[in-house]
Order: sequence, then C-alpha cells, then structure tokens
Amino acid sequence: MTARVPQALDLAPALIEAAGKSKAWPFEEARKLVARLEKTPKDEVLFETGYGPSGLPHIGTFGEVARTSMVRHAFRVLTGDTVKTKLLCFSDDMDGLRKVPDNVPNREMMTSHLGKPLTRVPDPFSNEYPSFAHHNNARLRRFLDAFGFDYEFASATEYYTSGRFDATLLTVLERFEQVMAVMLPTLGEERRATYSPFLPIHPKTGVVMQVAVEERNLAAGTIVWRDPATGERFETPVTGGGAKLQWKPDWGMRWAALGVDYEMAGKDLIDSVKLSSKICAIIGGRPPEGFNYELFLDENGQKISKSKGNGLTIDEWLTYASPESLALFMFREPKAAKKLYFDVIPRNVDEYDQFLDAFDRQPVEQQLGNPVWHIHGGEPPKVEKVAGQAVPFSMLLNLVSASNAENPAVLWGFLSRYAPGANAETHPHLDRLVGYAIRYFRDFVKPNKTFRAPTEVERAALVALDAALGGLPANAASDEIQTVVYDVGRTHVPDTKKLGPDGRPGVAQEFFAALYQILLGQERGPRFGSFVALYGIAETRALIAEALAGRLAAA
Repeated sequence: MTARVPQALDLAPALIEAAGKSKAWPFEEARKLVARLEKTPKDEVLFETGYGPSGLPHIGTFGEVARTSMVRHAFRVLTGDTVKTKLLCFSDDMDGLRKVPDNVPNREMMTSHLGKPLTRVPDPFSNEYPSFAHHNNARLRRFLDAFGFDYEFASATEYYTSGRFDATLLTVLERFEQVMAVMLPTLGEERRATYSPFLPIHPKTGVVMQVAVEERNLAAGTIVWRDPATGERFETPVTGGGAKLQWKPDWGMRWAALGVDYEMAGKDLIDSVKLSSKICAIIGGRPPEGFNYELFLDENGQKISKSKGNGLTIDEWLTYASPESLALFMFREPKAAKKLYFDVIPRNVDEYDQFLDAFDRQPVEQQLGNPVWHIHGGEPPKVEKVAGQAVPFSMLLNLVSASNAENPAVLWGFLSRYAPGANAETHPHLDRLVGYAIRYFRDFVKPNKTFRAPTEVERAALVALDAALGGLPANAASDEIQTVVYDVGRTHVPDTKKLGPDGRPGVAQEFFAALYQILLGQERGPRFGSFVALYGIAETRALIAEALAGRLAAA
C-alpha cells in the first residue's frame, strides 16, 4: 500500500478546482477546516485521534486514523499544500483500569491492579513492556507504521507528568465551578454527590480516585480530598501528573491545550462531544471541527467492543485480505452503520480492484470521488492484469474450491497456463491475493461447503454443458465460454420473462446458482465463463462428471 507520509503534492490547477467542487466526504470535511482557517488563521492545522488502551487495538481504531488521514490529505489539496498539518494519535493511557478485558491472559493478576492508571498495570502478555498500556500502544503503533501513516504518537501519562498540560489544568482548577455546571446536570443524584472533574492519583495505593473535592487552593494549584475507605485527608497538586481529568473534561482540556482543529468520533459520543466542546470553550479554547461516524457492528448487529473482543481484529482482516481492502471498507459510507465480520472481506477485496481498474479511465472529477484516490493519497498504483483483465478475489476463491488446492504453486499453475509468463514475481499483488484466498478458503469456505445433487432438469443441463464445452478449443476465451454457458442455460433453465433481441428467453438466475451449488458447494460465485477459462475446460468437464456421478454430493 502507498505510504501516507506527506510529501510535496503535485497539484495541477484543474485538480484543485475539481477538489473544490468534489462531493466526496473527505473534501466536505476538509472544507470545514478551510472555513475555520479563514476565520482564525494559524501556521499549522492539528488533526487528532484518540485511543483508549484499556483493551487491544481493534479495527475501529485504525478506521479513525485512516479516515482522519483522508480528510488531512483532502485539506492539503484544497489549500494548495500551503498550510502545515500534523496528525496526533493520542492514547488515554492514564485512565484507571475499570475492568479486566475478556480477551487477555493473567486476568487474576490484572484484577489486583484494578483502578490504577493503565501505564501502571503490568503487561499480562509478557515482560516485554513495562505496562498493559505500553503493550497496547506498541501494537497500535506497529500497525499504523506498517501502513505508512504520518502521525505523532502521544501518551496521556507523558503529557500529564511532563507538565505539557499544567497551564490548562490550572485554568480548569480556576474555572472549576463553571465546568461543574456543565457536567452535574448530566449525572445521576448519587454520582453528583461525589463528582469532580479532577481525579487525584492516590499517593499510597496508586489508584485513580473518583472522589469529591473538599477544597481548592488556587495559589498552590492543589485540591483537597478524602479517602472514602480510611477517611484520610490528602492535598494533591493538579499538575505534574498528580491528578488527571475525567474523560469529558479531559477531552475538552486537551483540545484547548493543544489547539486541536479536527477530531472525529463515533455516533455514540455525540453528547460527549457537545459537553467537551462547552468545557473547551470555558477554559479559553475553540472546539475542533469534525463529524460523528456510525459504529461498527459484529455479525449479530452488536457494537464492537475492545473488552469483549467481538468483531474483527486488525490482524484477522490482514490474514485474509489486503490492507487496501480494509481502507476501502473504512472509506465507504462512514455515517452508515456497517457490519464488520469475515463475510464482508471478499466483496471489499474485489471492489477495491474494480475501483482501481476504473481509475485511469475516469476524468479528474470522478477520480476525486474514487475511493482509491483517497486510500493512496492521490497516487493509486497501476492495476495488475492477467491476460488483459484483473483476476477477482472471488474467482480465486472458486479456483481454490474447485481444485481443493491449498498450495500457492498449484494455483499459479492454473494462472500461468491461462496467461503464459504470469508468475508471483511479475504479479506480486495477485500473488498476495492467492495467499489470502487459500487462507480464507481453508478457514471459512471449506468448512461450510455443501454440495447437492442435480435435479433432472439440472442434470440434463449439465450433460448439455459438458458436450458444449467439449466442442470448444482448450484455449477458448472467457467470453466464448460464457456464450456457450448462456446458450445451455436458456435452453434448459429459461427465463421467459426476459426475452433477448432475437426473441429467445434469457437465463433464469437459478441456473447459475445451481452451477455453484452442484459443482462448488457454494451459493454464489463469479462469472462462470471466466471461471472455466481460468480453471480449464478439461478440468471443468471432469468436475461435471463428478457431479453427475454423485460423488461431489456424497462427499
């Protein structure tokens, strides 16, 4: 995948003009920033994404960085690349561990550290990292680095303890009552009695304390609070990491302290964004621009959760599909709820290649709406083709399914016969797809393959198809094969409601569904003529013979 490290952009006037009119959502978002900059000019525009390392990084985290990077690139194009930009990936790793995630080892050990900042909770996976937060932060950074994202990583613990937030924290202390006036109406009666925007770190236990503030000392920059378990009274500085803020005040404080210009958030945080924006304004900041994206759902329609570990992980997607396909999933319809589970992978792989194939034939206006322009920072790669056409991922899956091949060399045998000279070295993208197809077939298709025997009508159609294929040359083109398949279909399984120009009926969709169910044990597949051309006419005839003999259904 093309690295996302910003370099000098080649911005033709026609491109800038088209960008100004583009309705692609990254440009619509970027225009908000252009208008913001016109009102309040500044030397650098700061984009931010937030991450809570209380659980393992999941795909939603990547989605936020990918989408924000797309908006950042669109902004650079709209402004002619005349304004500096920076993306800050901020980890809220000073939060207290509220519960032990379901998908981590050594849960008993972690239970003993409940309430402590995540950077003080030991790493349950190994001794490689000093804390659970360091482990999760490292995993996130490795993935973002693999994509070539241009970002600066920020740790809440580091920013609090180094004094980066001290001046703004003292402002929050000074305007304590105004912040409380924003937050208290949103809380229940019991919670209001103990609420404070400041969470002091217990000097003895190290726990992040949720306690009421009894006194404020503005001159000293401290708060006075009492341990509810022992009654002991403490005075804690709000600076230098002695305390942190509740997350909504923290969000607003961070926007004000750092001058964040753009941050998007999930739809479930709409109310939180409003509260944090009010707090940001109270302490002298300007809330950032942004929009609320819809949530990702698992296959059961439930919200994906870091602690539950439902839905797909970053590593799982990349086991079965390309990074580009994941980026496509993130680009499309960000304000629509989308299910994120294994079944969506093949479609996104194929549609990425379709968008890439179309790109060079499009005028600049359409290119700016093409997802691959945004995925690759305006410079999509050239599409790889075999015998003049791209090989769909779904086709490779069916090739694996028909041949039961779980070795890349076997698949390349089919591919190189179809297109002499094609190999893994000349077609690296296709070679990666071969590996993905084998793994996806092994784990998801093979266990669910269900062949069925043909009906009498379908049997007659298969016999006719076998004979028709036998009359074709071994190297027949896919279109020629598809014509034969179509002729057999409309003779044996016609659709009388769809007549062709010659007055003959079309082919009922049930015919093509039957081919895949009977020959491949699947409900659907790609264009059958293309599959036969790739798999081989002789091999397809052998597959038909197996089906007619009842051996596929029996297996």
